[in-house]
Amino acid sequence: MGHVEVAHLDHALPDGRVLLSDASFRVADGMVAALVGPNGAGKTTLLRLVAGDLDPQSGSVGRSGGLGVMRQFIGNIRDESTVHDLLVSTAPRRVRDAAAGLERAELAMMERDDEPTQLSYAKALADWGDAGGYDAEVLWDACCVAALGTSYDQTRWRDVKTLSGGEQKRLVLEALFRGPDEVLLLDEPDNYLDVPGKLWLEDKLRETPKTVLLVSHDRELLARAARQIVTVESGNVWVHGGGFATYAQARRDRNERLEELRRRWDEEHAKIKALVLMFKQKAKYNSDMASRYQAAQTRLRRFEEAGPPEVPPRDQNLKMRLRGGRTGKRAVICEKFELTGLMRPFDTEVWYGERVAVLGSNGSGKSHFLRLLAGEDVAHTGVARLGARVVPGLFAQTHARPELRGRTPAEILMTEHARLRNEAMSALSRYELQYCGDQPFETLSGGQQARLQILLLEMSGCTLLLLDEPTDNLDLASAEALQEGLEAYEGTVLAVTHDRWFARSFDRFLVFGGDGSVYESAEPVWDETRVERPR
Repeated sequence: MGHVEVAHLDHALPDGRVLLSDASFRVADGMVAALVGPNGAGKTTLLRLVAGDLDPQSGSVGRSGGLGVMRQFIGNIRDESTVHDLLVSTAPRRVRDAAAGLERAELAMMERDDEPTQLSYAKALADWGDAGGYDAEVLWDACCVAALGTSYDQTRWRDVKTLSGGEQKRLVLEALFRGPDEVLLLDEPDNYLDVPGKLWLEDKLRETPKTVLLVSHDRELLARAARQIVTVESGNVWVHGGGFATYAQARRDRNERLEELRRRWDEEHAKIKALVLMFKQKAKYNSDMASRYQAAQTRLRRFEEAGPPEVPPRDQNLKMRLRGGRTGKRAVICEKFELTGLMRPFDTEVWYGERVAVLGSNGSGKSHFLRLLAGEDVAHTGVARLGARVVPGLFAQTHARPELRGRTPAEILMTEHARLRNEAMSALSRYELQYCGDQPFETLSGGQQARLQILLLEMSGCTLLLLDEPTDNLDLASAEALQEGLEAYEGTVLAVTHDRWFARSFDRFLVFGGDGSVYESAEPVWDETRVERPR
């Protein structure tokens, strides 16, 4: 089987900011460990160091067993790659190398059909078989049937971008859990999955004999599946050997211990400095004190060289001031509304001040519904209109904001919201974004991009928040700050979410059923087979 061991790892960004300092931890054989921490703390960087994508600046990374990796971009692939390409990327290196050789040989055969090219193609086919390529294709067929409902032969040349985010995630997860690799590194594996998909993932994590290190912000998944919590914050890494249920208290206890150790160190430091000063004064008029003065200096130097204990991490202090404003009594009115090909017509009204969670499986039309209310052109019949003085603001799940690419958060606030630089940086600091205020938008972490989107909604003055999976990339503190901000928001909220923890904070639940029906429920609905539909 496999394990992961990180020892005394250091890593700093090109601008000098320290992400990891003397980081050490071990994930034992068969353990499911969750990597948590604030957005931008270095979780994805740490996974890339373990995966070998980056070389450590100092320290070491060791592991045993084959390594399978789900990278952060899975779920939002929009390039020209195919399902075959995606599955190959999850395979062991020998299969990946053989696939690349076979592709080169096939391209050469298309250009010329001479004897050397035919021999090269025959060798590439033999290499593909020797590397386990045909066995991999049998595995991929099972993965395609499980994730997409069709065989590998039917879907291998399909563009990945035509798959939903959830389908991309499920396909790669199927390949990794069914594959031969003993160690899995999963970066946000639950993003884009609907709740049945999350429940499937939780079951897989509980049942798998593989060693798993995953990054996730889903509080429900962490509580159900993680047996070890590895925390990255303020450059340090520490491990909680229990589950997520006891994590918050363990973190508080640890920070209290660190504060106590630091207080004692400061007291001892002050005592030794006072002793040095006393002997220095006495040595001026008593030569017998010179040796004691020198000994005290040596003691102070050694004490300072040993250094203080670890500084307790600073708690994030996010202040989301979502204001909103008064609108007409009815904020959203739907009459015989139907998204073409996705649902049956339905009627509903959303009143000013309500918090409505929009639930349902992937592909049922939830995101399209929000986009239409935001003013985008989405094919539909019937009526979906906004009430008086309702100004919509959309949070996009994929963070697809091409108008923000190449621009920094500070620049965006200064140009679009007429803020002076000091005002822009002050607003960014409320969202813990001041340290990345001069980074291009596309280089921010997923959570930092999400926080910036929420800040832009705050400044836009919108009175209807249309939130499409807003907590997907938010760290634990940010998700809680968003919930608090929504409670104080003077406006109406419609949120598409598969975050079960987040959904419980809403007033109403509008369910987009897999059979095309749209109905209200008194409680969140995650499994439609267990709920009695209204007639």
